[in-house]
Amino acid sequence: MTKPLHGRMLIVAFEGWSDARDAATLAVRYLAETCDAEQVVSIESEDYFDFQFNRPLVMIDEDGDRNLSWPTVELWSPSGDSDVKGADRLFFLVGAEPSRRWKSFVAEISDLVVDYEIDAVIFLGAFVADTPHTRPIQVNTTSANTLIADEYALEPSNYQGPVGIISVLGVEFERIGIPTLSIWAAVPAYVHVGPSPKATLALVAEVERFTEIQIDHGDLPDEAFKWERSIDEMVEGDEDLVGYIEQLEESLDSEGLENTSGDALALEFERYLRQKDDGAS
Repeated sequence: MTKPLHGRMLIVAFEGWSDARDAATLAVRYLAETCDAEQVVSIESEDYFDFQFNRPLVMIDEDGDRNLSWPTVELWSPSGDSDVKGADRLFFLVGAEPSRRWKSFVAEISDLVVDYEIDAVIFLGAFVADTPHTRPIQVNTTSANTLIADEYALEPSNYQGPVGIISVLGVEFERIGIPTLSIWAAVPAYVHVGPSPKATLALVAEVERFTEIQIDHGDLPDEAFKWERSIDEMVEGDEDLVGYIEQLEESLDSEGLENTSGDALALEFERYLRQKDDGAS
């Protein structure tokens, strides 16, 4: 029997509320670059973005000219030049979460998925949680697809409430017969600035595991190590924060990573979604 995650796979991440510390979008961009993917589609930003919310950026090029970069969503496809075995099966969708006309956006993306004959979709996300930076990044993996859930012993998400564009796309893909999987990395809530390469590395590793395609991690392990050391330095001397981290470590160690990556982490994830709905940071 063919595995449910087979053939052409689309890896998806969006900037915004589903991308704590930029971990998910950086993972997709890293994968696309490592696999030598090429951009084939750029979604028209005028149709889906409120520019007071997703503002364009002005940049100065090598000639000193000022140019605008507009928020968009890009589709990347295999170039045929990659040395990564299996990269010819990987497509990537990454960009800012649209701020309007979600139904039209989902219809456009669904058409692209059908046109490029995508067989399965993996969504990546990241959320803040009560987890220590000193331990392995935990991931919460779910699937609404029965075949995927059975194959990988996954639980479906029981969350009910407001959702982001990832969930809306997931529902539509499943409706048209394209199986989906969602992988979310938990990043420490007390680290308020900068990307989290450790979470990005964790997501890349999970993509490897589910696609069975080996990806060169490049500088990510070194960047993750430096990130962890920088947090050590940041909290040094703050007795309250040090004590809080020690409590998180004790809780995690006493329950075991296997348990906390299941029900407890799922509860953390659902709490994050509800906090986002309430406008919490």
